[in-house]
Amino acid sequence: MEHSRLSLLVFGISFICFFLCTQARWHNHTKHHKHNNNHRSPTISEPPTPPPEPADPSDGSGYNSSGVFDVRNFGAIGDGIIDDTDAFKMAWDAACNQVDPAVILVPYGFDFMIQSTIFSGPCKEGLVFQVDGNLMPPDGPDSWPQKNSRRQWLVFYRINEMSLQGGGVIYGRGEKWWDLPCKPHKGINGTTMPGPCDSPTAIRFFMSSNLTLNGLKIKNSPQFNLRFDNCKNVHVESIHITAPASSPNTDGIHIENTNGVGIYNSVISNGDDCVSIGSGCFDVDIENITCGPGHGISIGSLGNHNSRACVSNITVRDSVIRVSDNGVRIKTWQGGSGAVSGITFSNIHMDNVRNPIIIDQFYCLTKRCANQTSAVSVSEILYENIKGTYNIRSSPMHFACSDSLPCTNITLSDVELLPAEGYSVLDPYCWNAYGVSQTLTIPPVSCLMEGIPGSILNNDMHYC
Repeated sequence: MEHSRLSLLVFGISFICFFLCTQARWHNHTKHHKHNNNHRSPTISEPPTPPPEPADPSDGSGYNSSGVFDVRNFGAIGDGIIDDTDAFKMAWDAACNQVDPAVILVPYGFDFMIQSTIFSGPCKEGLVFQVDGNLMPPDGPDSWPQKNSRRQWLVFYRINEMSLQGGGVIYGRGEKWWDLPCKPHKGINGTTMPGPCDSPTAIRFFMSSNLTLNGLKIKNSPQFNLRFDNCKNVHVESIHITAPASSPNTDGIHIENTNGVGIYNSVISNGDDCVSIGSGCFDVDIENITCGPGHGISIGSLGNHNSRACVSNITVRDSVIRVSDNGVRIKTWQGGSGAVSGITFSNIHMDNVRNPIIIDQFYCLTKRCANQTSAVSVSEILYENIKGTYNIRSSPMHFACSDSLPCTNITLSDVELLPAEGYSVLDPYCWNAYGVSQTLTIPPVSCLMEGIPGSILNNDMHYC
């Protein structure tokens, strides 16, 4: 009996403790819940597609702790209509002046229209311009502000150690520029007509160094797609450039007075040279390029307006050129001076190319160029393992060299070029060309002369 009373007393005390604790917890939870109701979370609308998260700065600078400067945080809209130029400039200035390396983010899922703009340095080394969205200029000459340069669109000036990369597309909107009356494809029988002719290069780097371009797609540029002037140490990787074969002057990649260049694993299809190498270039390596339709890979034109041009140590290897006017070409004007030397074209496949191998020291855009005695020297040119087919309208090999300064030290090895149609094999053409065939070529080359002519030994104008 006493045991039963003791058990009942313990149960009663436990029940009272449980009840009081429960009430206290409920009371505290209720007070906390009411407190939170006074600070409701804001509603954030979702973007049209799932791009990377924008920065969420606390100081209004557009900068977040990860070093990313999203152009939307500077006012960019990205609808392809509203002008986003000022937002890009502010994002650039903020990232450029950052103490630590920064990323300018052009986010995926948006179309940003920006005017002709110069992004100037110097900036902190390691700057990344990440183009995941799409960029486009105003739509044609009539939409181009008169105060803006018509020769260039996006310019990067005095930049060191910068990467321009991403999976976005740079739309050049070149169609209306190509239709200007001055362009080569307009006019009666393909002639040109008077009128304004300046057209913008899509992307230009000027006086910059240690540059990396990776993964970009450039489509329908008004004129040159990529241009490097007075730059050094340039690495181009996995670039995809497209424009119609009829689009005039749409060179894929042009370099001028630039050295230490590597162009790799890229596809270029356009209306002019896939890669063009101008004066002042040396130490250039081009590998695994798929080129065409277009005008092939060219060194030149050099020596225009009696200028001096120097190009050396250029290698093009392991590439494909298809359905193009030219394959690998060296072109110089009469009247120039300087030299092209140390050039190697190796392991290149030609597919229905009109002029697979060509040296032209009589380059001229009209039929009225006067003959001149001075010339840019061409020497030490190696063609190795060049195979494929050519269009039967032209000779597969064409060496047209200066009367006063012949080409020298041309070497042919494992060259096999057959007609794309029919069975008629055209003979190679030579004029004042000196060199050797290390192996039997197809077609045979019997027109190269041996030795070095006296005019070369007695002429010092070709040294660089």
